[in-house]
Amino acid sequence: GAPRAASGAAAAQLRQRLESELEDIRGAGTWKSERVIASRQGPHLRLAGGGAGIINFCANNYLGLSSHPEVIRAAVETLEKFGAGLSSVRFICGTQSIHKDLEEKIARFHQREDAILYASCFDANAGIFEALLTPEDAVLSDELNHASIIDGIRLCKANKYRYKHMDMQDLETKLKEAQKHRLRLVATDGAFSMDGDIAPLREICQLAQKYDALVFIDECHATGFLGPNGRGTDELLGVMDKVTIINSTLGKALGGAAGGYTTGPKPLIDLLRQRSRPYLFSNSLPPAVVGCASKALDLLMESNAIAQSMAAKTQRFRSKMTAAGFTISGKDHPICPVMLGDARLASVMAEDMLNRGIYVIGFSYPVVPKGKARIRVQISAVHSDEDIDRCVEAFTEVGRKHGALP
Repeated sequence: GAPRAASGAAAAQLRQRLESELEDIRGAGTWKSERVIASRQGPHLRLAGGGAGIINFCANNYLGLSSHPEVIRAAVETLEKFGAGLSSVRFICGTQSIHKDLEEKIARFHQREDAILYASCFDANAGIFEALLTPEDAVLSDELNHASIIDGIRLCKANKYRYKHMDMQDLETKLKEAQKHRLRLVATDGAFSMDGDIAPLREICQLAQKYDALVFIDECHATGFLGPNGRGTDELLGVMDKVTIINSTLGKALGGAAGGYTTGPKPLIDLLRQRSRPYLFSNSLPPAVVGCASKALDLLMESNAIAQSMAAKTQRFRSKMTAAGFTISGKDHPICPVMLGDARLASVMAEDMLNRGIYVIGFSYPVVPKGKARIRVQISAVHSDEDIDRCVEAFTEVGRKHGALP
């Protein structure tokens, strides 16, 4: 039948307010359109409506595993053997052998004692702080941490401190202030998704040791490709034995489907199974997703070749874009934000890039601070040198057209 709208004065008032707010978003140039993909995820896409031959530079598919034939085959085989889903949470009747196997594999990959699966890393971040921290404790958070960390911290009753982005002097000041609390937890992204910069984990761990604090890192934009074996920021910076808790995702480099996890000390993981609300009240991870992630981890642990292929391609893009006159935020990370400042400019340039066959997205407030609009480019191991060069050429043309370059 035809769609029905709720009637009454309150519903009409709500509709009017929402439409006004949406118009404000459009007017500010920060409207987020969803482009419809009519093919599998990968370096080359076909868009609905006839857009073919599009080069994709905005997915979190860092290792190209979301369309890897072995990963897809593993998902199909697991789907056929274990079904579409569990129709249950884990502690009722939703734990299959594949869930336990994947958790063991994650812990082994990170060289930790145990791991616990979630529907997403957003859920993992929502579930850990409330379960771990009490009003007697303190959490110290980088001001540019991911929204899921911020929301997770809001849910807990611990004393909250926010330190300036990667500012170790400010972190030390806050740690001194927090000495009166029972337990102190420093929480930071390992690699920051909007800026492509990497947390100074060595210095953070040194301060944590000095002030008797624990370290938590979110590794969503590091797991699988940072470090000699792709284990993440703590491996890259040589502090694997000093980071207590790692949260990360299965939905980016590790197969690209969905899911997240916490890995760390076994007593912590046991506590999360008893008290973490997103774990206790969410359906088990679907078998096909488990199969994807498990095969992705197998590929990584068999060889570090895929993880190591990122560095040269990332350097190629960053050096060529810098030579063209663009400012690229971050350092040596496949997240390469092309800084533009103006939200409307970022949006218009992204649309013009698509017309040239390059799929990128403009980011502006509230995703990034006002005045810090950018187009975030993400390099994948499956991009060719020709793909990267075409992207740089398109950026140069569009940048000159819109006054972002002289």
